[in-house]
Amino acid sequence: MFDPALITKCAVPDLKPAIIERFIAEAGSANPLSVTVKSGDRLVLVPVARTSAEAMAIVSKYVGHAVVRVGVTQYPAGIGVNKVSELKVNLFDACENIRVGTGLFARLYRIVTKWYGSEPPEAFDDAVYAWKTGHFEGKSVFVEPDPGTLEIEADRVESEARAHDTRAPYVTNGAAMATDNTDPSNADPRVDLSRLN
Repeated sequence: MFDPALITKCAVPDLKPAIIERFIAEAGSANPLSVTVKSGDRLVLVPVARTSAEAMAIVSKYVGHAVVRVGVTQYPAGIGVNKVSELKVNLFDACENIRVGTGLFARLYRIVTKWYGSEPPEAFDDAVYAWKTGHFEGKSVFVEPDPGTLEIEADRVESEARAHDTRAPYVTNGAAMATDNTDPSNADPRVDLSRLN
């Protein structure tokens, strides 16, 4: 587990520190020079990097051919990068990796909570799964646009107001419901239930 002061100093303020600690514990690595390479469902064994230059050499070899995760947050190297030369060594700095990793995870978490419409405990688990796989509900989450902040209470109040507005207006005047058809089997019900709550 990392020093909470490092998480507080480096992580984006969009997520609570407890969520960030749990995220790093479940999806991250204790080694800032950690490089994980997966090709399909197979884990590729790579040498343990002792310096950031060695770690960068491993990343340069596999990025574009396999899924490469780096650093404390196991940030997906190659996201938003067109050339290997655009990769930066600072991804192996613990503070920088926490900053970019928690920023991307916060966006994934917002995508998942928007889908749920709230923040149930399952949202965190699904966000971690999306972080590990890169997919949520059939979409590639790393290229999905940021849905922005989710104001759950405001959305709930607005949806309840819409539900009240879409109800059919109560008709208490039987004459207003009269139709040209005189067949009683096709008549609309003429019972006023508005007084029953």
